[in-house]
Amino acid sequence: MVEFSARSTALLGDSLDMFADAAVYGLSLYVINLGPSWTARASLAKGVLMALLGGGVLTTAIYNAVTQVVPDAPTMGAIGLVALAANVACLALLFRRRQDDINMRSSWICSRNDIIANISVIAAAAVVGISGSRWPDIFVGVAIATLFLSSARGVLRDGLLALKHAN
Repeated sequence: MVEFSARSTALLGDSLDMFADAAVYGLSLYVINLGPSWTARASLAKGVLMALLGGGVLTTAIYNAVTQVVPDAPTMGAIGLVALAANVACLALLFRRRQDDINMRSSWICSRNDIIANISVIAAAAVVGISGSRWPDIFVGVAIATLFLSSARGVLRDGLLALKHAN
């Protein structure tokens, strides 16, 4: 995988987030007409996935800090730009449906997080390229992990509340 050959914590986090989003979108489409309890359960699954990814990226950031891994800035930047274009398109498609229900709101949150992560990866790539330091990548990786964990908390809270009201 390119993310591993680039040795970038930030790019790995961004890539895992995009993978999770593909799973989230599939799950969202599956449960869209199954009723409130199913959409609440889907939201809980999304929250758990976000939390797991946040923990994984945080672990990778610590590993890269300890092993002094410097990422490949051109690869980070190029992939970040392609991912940004894809995520802007997804966010535009979801924008007007973001308040329809908990399911669509959590999908919109995932896409919003992706754009934040993409821009951060591109910025980190520029600073790594200029400075030759691993720290901008590690900082952005930790920030992405924190965003995952914060979003997971909100999605889990909303999912539990929706499940309570659905039953």
